Amino acid sequence: MAEKRDYYEVLGLGKDAADADIKKAYRRLAKQYHPDMNPDDRTSEARFKEINEAYEVLSDTNKKSQYDRFGHAGMDPNSFSGFGDFDFGIGDIFESFFGGSGFGRSSAKTRNAPQKGADLKYSMEIAFEEAAFGVEKEISVQKLQDCTVCNGSGAKQGTSPSSCKHCGGSGQVQFKQSTPFGQFVNVKTCDVCRGEGRIITDPCTVCAGKGKVRKNVKISIKVPAGIDDEQVISLRGEGEAGTRGGPYGNLYVSIKIKPHMLFQRHGNDVICEIPITFAQGALGSEIDVPTLDGKIKYTVPEGTQSGTIFRIKSKGIPYIRGSGRGDQYIKVNIEVPKKLNEKQKAMLRQFAEIVGDDVHEQRKGFFDKMKEVLGI
Repeated sequence: MAEKRDYYEVLGLGKDAADADIKKAYRRLAKQYHPDMNPDDRTSEARFKEINEAYEVLSDTNKKSQYDRFGHAGMDPNSFSGFGDFDFGIGDIFESFFGGSGFGRSSAKTRNAPQKGADLKYSMEIAFEEAAFGVEKEISVQKLQDCTVCNGSGAKQGTSPSSCKHCGGSGQVQFKQSTPFGQFVNVKTCDVCRGEGRIITDPCTVCAGKGKVRKNVKISIKVPAGIDDEQVISLRGEGEAGTRGGPYGNLYVSIKIKPHMLFQRHGNDVICEIPITFAQGALGSEIDVPTLDGKIKYTVPEGTQSGTIFRIKSKGIPYIRGSGRGDQYIKVNIEVPKKLNEKQKAMLRQFAEIVGDDVHEQRKGFFDKMKEVLGI
């Protein structure tokens, strides 16, 4: 049997080569001697196997350390005379032999199975009235889609990807190793197709072989009546394209409602504060009240106090599920005039003298309590 060449020599590297140099040399040589590139060439096939064997050792930190110390003898499972000199724990031993994936046969199926595309999130701001009664909006979202030129295959028009001969299209390679613990099957990602299970020799010029392109897409969204701030609308299939025939992801649209100049929302109810004059509160009056449906007339009863709240049924926000609407509440605030001329002030003083304390029930009750407490 011919003596094995030094692994560093196989890859054309010095023993001080960094990980990046090892990976770069391997990719260059593997592509050069790959069986797909050199059909029916047994010399290239043997060279390709030699390159893969060298890379398998030098790309693994533990194996590389063992090889640097003991050469090919350190890689021979039947030559463990120096095993006692290794500072390995039992976990290190298994990791050295199995690379963290020795028992992961099912991962090959998972890796090459159809995968759902990524979900997307979008924040959309709408007006208060649009949230109340619903609206249809069009948004623009940038997302990955299947390339329409190659139909997502990544291969140039008129061509198609070929199954990787190195791994048989599985995306993984398996090889047996004998260890002091018995014979085990080691499984690792195929370095030729990088776990894809296929080779694209002539990539699509539009997507550069990726099978996906990023585009701005216009999407129509129906916002339901009664939606509240920070609620999310889910649009199935409007996310990014899946891989290997997998379904598209989803688009989640978060709603932000702009503040209103007149209304405040509390659940499905609406509150509006309205200023009225002292005379309107004292004598009662018909006032204009804004609602989501437009202006209406409302009669404020005689003797209305500042801060009184009135309810108008079914003038609030529609329920997002089911029928009906919330209510509208109007809070009246009596506005005290600030700028009075002398005539107006005189008339108010005269009014105060005529009225006295008898008509001010709250004021009269307060001073009666004060006399009782303070003894004044």
